[in-house]
Amino acid sequence: MGKDIELAILFADVVGSTRIYEVMGDLRARDMVLTCVEIMRSATEQNHGTVIKTIGDEVMATFPTANDALNAASRMQHDIRIHSELKVEGQAVAIRIGGHFGPVVLENRDIFGAAVHTANRMTSQAKAGQIMVTSAMVERLAPEWKSAVRQIDVATLRGKTSEDELYEVLWQKEDATSMLPAIALGATVSSREKQRARRLRLRFQGQEILVDDSRSNIAIGRAEENDLIIKGNLISRLHARIELTRNKFLLIDQSTNGTFVTTKEGEEAFVRRDSMQLKGEGQIGFGRVPETGSSLTLRYACED
Repeated sequence: MGKDIELAILFADVVGSTRIYEVMGDLRARDMVLTCVEIMRSATEQNHGTVIKTIGDEVMATFPTANDALNAASRMQHDIRIHSELKVEGQAVAIRIGGHFGPVVLENRDIFGAAVHTANRMTSQAKAGQIMVTSAMVERLAPEWKSAVRQIDVATLRGKTSEDELYEVLWQKEDATSMLPAIALGATVSSREKQRARRLRLRFQGQEILVDDSRSNIAIGRAEENDLIIKGNLISRLHARIELTRNKFLLIDQSTNGTFVTTKEGEEAFVRRDSMQLKGEGQIGFGRVPETGSSLTLRYACED
């Protein structure tokens, strides 16, 4: 008879394993995948977890606490990224991880229940090198880990009718550093940089917003709580932020469909669940390429 219990559940899989087999050949690719699986297994066991099953290039594991799960997930990402033999055509092999905390039925060394499906679907929300978790996982984290997550979006996961909050875990030290408040980072900026009065001018549908020392963070998306509300079927509720950090203007995408930037010189960039620096002048499109004259295009200009 099964036993009801609450656990943290992680799914981790190798990104692009089909291509690895095509490029490396069956034997070498199989060895690479097995190495990844072994690293994921080791990280699980080192952090009080249990590997429930492995299927090809995927591992499903459970943990008694949310903190144990994220300790293991960050260890998996770190160890696979730095492994000298896990490279394909010079590029590091990557994994993606999804997690959830909830009730499961434990039976015959396997687990069942809606929470398992939710954790699995979080994996499909992650891209290479990411860890994505639900609010149920975040709520159970210690302050140290809770400070290293950021909400990406609110979405309806496949097979569910209600919306879930999606959080990215910033497992790399440089990512965590980028989340520190601007007032704390100000101490590391040189006095010469501090004297340079910089601002970013945003123009959208007759509105004009300045990002500067007095207003260093602008939230953009279709939800009413954003500073700049942009409606569109490709635009996420919490789509992106623009921040003034260390005298640089950063565009931080938090969306499902990504953000497109075209500079005045015609250079194009795409950012999805990542960040980039805004320089000079240009246009920003949310979920689509910006078009001059479009009511959905945001114009920006950096000013000294």
